[in-house]
Amino acid sequence: MTKTTGKPGKTEKAGKVGPEFGPLAALAGAWEGDQGVDVAFGNAEGTIIETPYRERVTFKPFGPVDNGPQCLYGLDYHMAAWRAGEEKAFHTEIGYWLWDANLGHVMRCFMVPRGAVLIAGGAVAPDATDFTLRAQAGSPTYGILSNPYLARAANSIRYEVSITVTGNGSFAYTSTTTIDHERVSDPVAHTDRNVLRRLSDA
Repeated sequence: MTKTTGKPGKTEKAGKVGPEFGPLAALAGAWEGDQGVDVAFGNAEGTIIETPYRERVTFKPFGPVDNGPQCLYGLDYHMAAWRAGEEKAFHTEIGYWLWDANLGHVMRCFMVPRGAVLIAGGAVAPDATDFTLRAQAGSPTYGILSNPYLARAANSIRYEVSITVTGNGSFAYTSTTTIDHERVSDPVAHTDRNVLRRLSDA
């Protein structure tokens, strides 16, 4: 049975986000950015389009979570993005970012309300300020699952995200989701990028 001694979603004080969180410690808190660019297939347009967006992200630390001998520390993760000039979010994500110090891996586990779930991961140094996580459809570990409609019409087959934390209270990311789309002959590279500024500590 999994034993959780820190409830997910319960915010630790900023001073308690220490080395046990590894490279995730620098992300704890609330962030916002308005330099987002989404490049994806537009169903209405029938072609690849570029969409500017603003974004808000919160990372709330929790842990430890014990899976037998495995010990994880993590960040409860909520994200929402809005197209420029719109009040309704066009994309949201909820999930967890996890640090396994013994394995030396960061994991990003999240779901979207379109009916897709993803776990990306990779080897990361404890003091890293930039790292890359990957997922592949069909993998028994770092994989991607989609609902039956998406699996047929717009199936996500690969995912990669790169994070860079700077020393001036910001972090940047770029992500690429490779999609087999029924309306496009070649795989579509759906990309997102943004720079976020810290609003508050955890």
